[in-house]
Amino acid sequence: MAGIAAKIVRKMSDFVDSRVIFVVDCLLSVMSSVLALLALGFVRESLYQSGLFALIWLPSALISTVIALLVFKGHKLIIRHISLRDLLCFVKEAALKEVLMTAVLLIAYRTMYNSLLIALAADFMFTLFLFVFVRIVMVAVYQLYQTKRREDKMTRRVLVYGVSDKSTAAVTRLQQSTHYKIIGFLTKKPQPSDLLLSNLPVFSYDSSEHLAHIIREYGIDAILFTREADARLERDGLIKECLTYQVSPLIAPSINEISSGDLHYSVRNLKIEDLLGRDEITISMDAVIENFRGKVVMVTGAAGSIGSELCRQLAGFGVKKLVLFDNAETPMHHIRLELEEKFPELKFVPVIGDVRQVQRLDFAFREHHPQVVFHAAAYKHVPLMEENPCEAMLVNVFGTHNVADKCIEYGVEKMVMISTDKAVNPTNVMGCTKRIAEIYVQSLGLAVERGELKGKTIFVTTRFGNVLGSNGSVIPRFREQIEKGGPVTVTHPDITRFFMTIPEACRLVMEAATFSTGTQIFVFDMGESVKIDDLARRMISLAGLRVGVDIQIEYTGLRPGEKLYEEVLSNIENTTATTHDRIFVAKVREYDYSKALESIREMEKLSEQVDIPAMVVCMKRFVPEFISKNSVFEQYDRKG
Repeated sequence: MAGIAAKIVRKMSDFVDSRVIFVVDCLLSVMSSVLALLALGFVRESLYQSGLFALIWLPSALISTVIALLVFKGHKLIIRHISLRDLLCFVKEAALKEVLMTAVLLIAYRTMYNSLLIALAADFMFTLFLFVFVRIVMVAVYQLYQTKRREDKMTRRVLVYGVSDKSTAAVTRLQQSTHYKIIGFLTKKPQPSDLLLSNLPVFSYDSSEHLAHIIREYGIDAILFTREADARLERDGLIKECLTYQVSPLIAPSINEISSGDLHYSVRNLKIEDLLGRDEITISMDAVIENFRGKVVMVTGAAGSIGSELCRQLAGFGVKKLVLFDNAETPMHHIRLELEEKFPELKFVPVIGDVRQVQRLDFAFREHHPQVVFHAAAYKHVPLMEENPCEAMLVNVFGTHNVADKCIEYGVEKMVMISTDKAVNPTNVMGCTKRIAEIYVQSLGLAVERGELKGKTIFVTTRFGNVLGSNGSVIPRFREQIEKGGPVTVTHPDITRFFMTIPEACRLVMEAATFSTGTQIFVFDMGESVKIDDLARRMISLAGLRVGVDIQIEYTGLRPGEKLYEEVLSNIENTTATTHDRIFVAKVREYDYSKALESIREMEKLSEQVDIPAMVVCMKRFVPEFISKNSVFEQYDRKG
């Protein structure tokens, strides 16, 4: 009833002609006169209950009301905006009504009896009361309606995708939510029209038009996916349709996202990372945990995207001590606070240091004696390293050289180097420096295995492509550009890249480190490549915006050293299989350690002298597959 009354009030305030309000006020005024007549009839029956008096009283009340309303125009006031000052208008209307009625009664009775004064006073009070009371009620109901309307706008009407156990569990958790109202379930599989699940209807659709009808008919604001795998399967189907009809795709939280039973804080809009990921990788976690339990583990580049995730995962493996080595103060502070909060029992040591500083590295190894070292410290941004090639050499090669040598010197059991797909047939300085670092680590490990050098360290290298959401990567950059209103900048309409989530990459690194028994370079199955232009367009759509209307895409051209297509890491020609279906061993040329060390020392010396031309020529001679692309260093390919 309140909802109906509120709608009437809204219509009266916004859409109904003031003449209708005029009629309503006339009726209220006459009703007041009737009430006054009836009330006083019990006191002085002889006068007020006579038919003649009523015939004079009621018509005079109506005529007087009409005149009063036309004079003071209270019916033209907007009900929802009435203030205390406006109430004076109704006092004037009621007073003028009584003055006019007094004149009529004086003409009819030629004198003003005390009883008539009482009748007029009662009529004034009833009239003023009804005028004011009805409007107060209307304002109150209207405000209640507006409050409910705002709450309805904040509450999203949702269909849950699928009819799995996880779908019904999500509905159960969301039943008390003030943010989401579950309307039913949605599936492509044909279902009986009267099927109910958790007392909610199950809607099935077989075409875009049918889906559009369901969305319009039930006012659907969002579709909730309870599994990332379902969202990925529907990224070119249902999700594309959602974006077309301006329906938000949502994703339910995983178990570790749910906190304090308050689910609505975890249900979130679908992000591009959810669509680019793949099914959960199955690895033998028991073997991985056992491999690191009770050991001192050191991570270089511990505050970076990959390094920090390695630290998070290692923190849950029961390691004896975790040594975090990085030169970035603020990111190191952040990862320290995170580990202290999430793993209060973990013994860990943050060490501020640079892998180029041999003395600082020696201190960390001498002080903490790590048994396993993950080497993730590196410069990774292609254009920056193309502009600063000597720094790329000093960090990526000289830094790796230092870490590997300290592993031999202090008897580390295993060193795991994090490399990149850009090391394969490199077209830029960054990729080439990572390939040179791979060569040094591999040649050192093989020399130890052959007994040419004293030591026991096993050297493992892992290669993978771009990781989703890493610092400075394309997805955070696009997201920032979209938030600013664009444009979104894409280097080339045909450029493609392989992507992997950071946790997925780190799990594969752990697995490779666990079952490796010798010097090997492992590469990961990166799945299908993603067209960056499509990625940008999908991110704009997921933000509820339109490409070319709300957000523009600009093509800026390939950057120095950038490839149009990255190499496929795990094909039959360049890898051999392992016991894990996502991990392969790269087939690479083996280098003699002494000759590799001689060339690397020469390049390190040239980089320290900042002799860029000589250093780049030396790099191309040492790695003949290094052919520069879109770079000033193309001139040295003819000399190399």
